[in-house]
Amino acid sequence: MLNFENKNVLVTGGSRGIGKACVKLFSQAGAKVAFTYFSDSIAAGKIVDEFGKEKVSAYQCDISSRKNIAEMSEKVLSDFGRIDILVNNAGIWTYGEVGSMDEKVWDDMIGLNLTGAFFVTQQFVGKMKENKYGKIIFVTSTAAQRGEAYHSHYAATKGALNAVTKSLAVELADFNITVNAAAPGWVDTEMNDGVFAEPGYREKVEADIPLKRIAAAEDVAGPILFLASELARHITGEVLNINGGSVLAG
Repeated sequence: MLNFENKNVLVTGGSRGIGKACVKLFSQAGAKVAFTYFSDSIAAGKIVDEFGKEKVSAYQCDISSRKNIAEMSEKVLSDFGRIDILVNNAGIWTYGEVGSMDEKVWDDMIGLNLTGAFFVTQQFVGKMKENKYGKIIFVTSTAAQRGEAYHSHYAATKGALNAVTKSLAVELADFNITVNAAAPGWVDTEMNDGVFAEPGYREKVEADIPLKRIAAAEDVAGPILFLASELARHITGEVLNINGGSVLAG
């Protein structure tokens, strides 16, 4: 029943990690998929070649720039006509200690993770309203619910996206648009390569997870496909935790 034939999907930040896994699974399930990437055109091109030019298209976009978002959305809608499913995945995770955090570190985090996701949604929700159909999924984090020391700016953006999810779920319900969030914990992606390279850190993280494993990108992409499917047609405003039992806040 996870059949996305005749559905058009946009995944932001789709050139690596969770986003790339979403591109892969949606295209395998029959969807036509657009995805954004920030700067690595070579990686983006390889994904298009791997999953098929007839099914997958790449669009360069700085999600922290409203001008870039407007230009990207215009191209996507010109090429696809409509977007049925929007996965707001693009984001960054940086270090920031209170008392010494630079203003730019804070602004960059808010601008991409929160403001960018909101304005991408704003660009595509009009067509969804016209069509009386849409699925919007924000990729948030367990940090939104438990906080994260030295990453308060990151946790703040993800907590705000959880609130945006619940707010838009009610606001858009009359248009047959569902809005949900997928909230992963630790995921084995490029974003975490640096911290997992520290001796013993991966083992410590695994020991703290009841299922004793760190999620692969596909472990998060699968639940996102579920939330985008008709199996989840009566689910909206939900924050789905995907963390192996490490944060029981569902």
